[in-house]
Amino acid sequence: MTPVLRLREEVIRRIRRLLRTGVPIVQCAIAAGVAWFLATEVIGHPKPFFAPIAAVISLGVSLGQRMRRALELVVGVSIGIGVGDILISFIGTGSWQIALVVALAMSTAVLLDSGAIIVLQAASSSVLVATLLPPASAGGLTRMLDAAIGGLVGFVVAALLPANPLAVAHRNGRLVLGALADALRGIAGAVSRSDVERASDVLADARKSQRLVEEFRTALEAGLEISRFAPIRWRSRGELQRYESASTPIDRALRNTRVLARRAMAALRDDEPVPRPLPGLLEELAGAVVLLRDELASGAEPMQAREAARSVARRSTVELLGEGDFSMQVVVLQVRSIAVDLLQASGLSRTEASAALPPLHPEVE
Repeated sequence: MTPVLRLREEVIRRIRRLLRTGVPIVQCAIAAGVAWFLATEVIGHPKPFFAPIAAVISLGVSLGQRMRRALELVVGVSIGIGVGDILISFIGTGSWQIALVVALAMSTAVLLDSGAIIVLQAASSSVLVATLLPPASAGGLTRMLDAAIGGLVGFVVAALLPANPLAVAHRNGRLVLGALADALRGIAGAVSRSDVERASDVLADARKSQRLVEEFRTALEAGLEISRFAPIRWRSRGELQRYESASTPIDRALRNTRVLARRAMAALRDDEPVPRPLPGLLEELAGAVVLLRDELASGAEPMQAREAARSVARRSTVELLGEGDFSMQVVVLQVRSIAVDLLQASGLSRTEASAALPPLHPEVE
């Protein structure tokens, strides 16, 4: 690739990243301006420095900032400013004064049974008061009030101009389900060609997928919170709940796929025979994952994905176990488990999903 093409791709990547964070940037800009206006024009404070600061802190620049964390940040800032203002007004500034202010601000936050975020914000805000912006002669709780105004404005802006929680869910869902489909396809290719190196590469890639799952869960948690607080996002609750219900089975499917990849690599290394239907079943599972991804993104109930996963489950018969040795038998069992996981991700209960499997030990008349 030429340097010009690399530069072009890098510019495009950065522009896309800017567009993805456009909503929180607009939120912060509006909240800061409104907070300053309210503190100066309505309350009458001449230089309400902490009003826009608290507004920006309460929102954060990360997409989908959770409301609870925003409130925690505001409480922490208010505690730090209040304690710092009161103490520095009496004892002045200096090394031991800063140490005392930080200790008392953090202790106050801990005594209020606060979380780590509040405690840290209390400490950083008290340092800011004690060093850069020591109290003027008026002193008092003016700046603590400014912080409260800014935090409230940030909360209101987040509720009235929220990020789109479905866009975040769709993006993270595509990444997670894409990783799952790629892993299943990769294993199918490895076992069909008896390629141990390929199976090893698939396993290495699949082991990195847990980070995607955690990001997916975080995005859903933030999205559900936005849909509860923001009136214009109330209609997204149903689709977010469908994603939420699917997230745990998808996580299990990824974990089972990692086990499948590990045992497939061991089976190929030991030259175990590959059941003839196995590569095709794995490809069909990957296809079911793609259908699940597309149907969740479209807001539809994943009926096609359910039928595709059920078809694989029905053909994961006990006879397949007889075509391989130990490791390959584990692979077949994992195919059954992944099919059940995908059926649950499509909306079935554990009992309903398991009922699609043929019995592992059929009764002998």
